[in-house]
Amino acid sequence: MTKVGIFKKDGSIVCVECTGHTGYGVEGEDIVCSALSSIVQTAALGLMQVAGIDLDYETREEDGYLKMTLPELSKERRHDADMILNTMFLGIFDLHEGFSDFIELEVK
Repeated sequence: MTKVGIFKKDGSIVCVECTGHTGYGVEGEDIVCSALSSIVQTAALGLMQVAGIDLDYETREEDGYLKMTLPELSKERRHDADMILNTMFLGIFDLHEGFSDFIELEVK
């Protein structure tokens, strides 16, 4: 099971942490794990390369770990980050709804 933690401050997502593999399929062919990874990693790319935000970003493929933490942001950059991260959250939430036996989602 993959545990996804979404951490908010003042209504905005400031940190995302994913731990573990979903176990839906065999490693390398797990479509649920792949979908979740794609959603989160695309958001990270959008934050870094489109919005120009310097994330604290860490991954460990062996145990399915990914964590991204945003720095303090200007109002304009916060708006851009919110757009990307709220879209990411919708994707994660939808995936969680269909595969809740394999994804645990917690918003703090």
